[in-house]
Amino acid sequence: MDAIRLHAFGPPENLVLDQVPDPVPGPGEVRVAVRAHGVHLLDTTLRRGESGGPLPLPELPTVPGREVAGVVDAVGPGVDAAWRGRRVAAHLGARPDGGGYARLAVVPVEALHRIPDHVTAPDALAMIGTGRTAVGILDLAELTEQDVVVVTAAAGGLGTLLVQAALAAGARVVGLAGGPAKVALVRSLATVPGREATPVISRPDTSPGGQRVSGPHDTPMTPHPDTRRGTLTAIDYRADGWLDEARTAVGPDGATVLLDGVGGDAGTDAASLVRDGGRLVLFGWSSGAANRAADGSERSDSSGEGGDVGHDDRNSGGPAPSRDVRWAVGPQARPWGDLFALQERALALAADGTWRVVTHQVPLAEAARAHRELEERATTGKVVLV
Repeated sequence: MDAIRLHAFGPPENLVLDQVPDPVPGPGEVRVAVRAHGVHLLDTTLRRGESGGPLPLPELPTVPGREVAGVVDAVGPGVDAAWRGRRVAAHLGARPDGGGYARLAVVPVEALHRIPDHVTAPDALAMIGTGRTAVGILDLAELTEQDVVVVTAAAGGLGTLLVQAALAAGARVVGLAGGPAKVALVRSLATVPGREATPVISRPDTSPGGQRVSGPHDTPMTPHPDTRRGTLTAIDYRADGWLDEARTAVGPDGATVLLDGVGGDAGTDAASLVRDGGRLVLFGWSSGAANRAADGSERSDSSGEGGDVGHDDRNSGGPAPSRDVRWAVGPQARPWGDLFALQERALALAADGTWRVVTHQVPLAEAARAHRELEERATTGKVVLV
């Protein structure tokens, strides 16, 4: 079968298409003919050979990937034959060598989720990994219609879901994204599936790696008629003066919640928008550095130097504000409990149209390109190999 293997740690080009033996399901297992393979930022860290993350480095050669969706084509001993031919999605577990970048994957039957008929394999896959994380973050954030919410990386796989959830809660939302195309995508999240509307096209793209925006049955989109739904402002954090624009958007009292998986300068600057007593819900540091507001050190540089993105000297010096820091991901995070249940909840939100799913799809054979684009922040939504 076709599989992407890593033979040496290093750049994306080290991911190569190989032929490997077909796996055989054992007792309590099924084999899935995979139609969609999940790509995570953590995959790029492991590929580079960088240790210290939540997973150990794999032994080489390895087939990366921990999320798959497709059709069951074989069952192992003791497994109900009725599973054969069913569309399923599954998370392969917290393993550095999950085997997800392959055309066939062996999965324990208890890890399988049935995919509803009108949900695509890429969308279902996005819910099994990214969707479950979004649900866990939202449980921790406890958003209400009284909140003013800032979302960093709002055009990413997690960000697009978090923006939609905050709007559905009735909150005022400020979505931060990098560049005009991503800002346009975030703006489109203010619409929801409807019967009489002009379809939303976030970014015309006829290339194999094009962006897909899905609703139930791929229905058109229309502004939501529910006046309880929140409002959305999308801001380009790469533009000059973005922080002042964001301050205007959150209002004179400041934001009540930051949802941040970026960290670094951008995440720390975004935290300056949150009022005293507000909530910082943190779930990673894709920038490579933690959000300094988590330990109150965002004002440690009173000189105004250091090249912070959107840095504002008016926030330098003086005591750091007091905020409720909640880690959803990382060593300080609380246990999430039943991950399978979180996956089911996320899949249901996509199935009933509550969440539109945005995916960036790349052919399996071009996994190296998918990694490169993800590292260069040239993707929107969940990155999926197809």
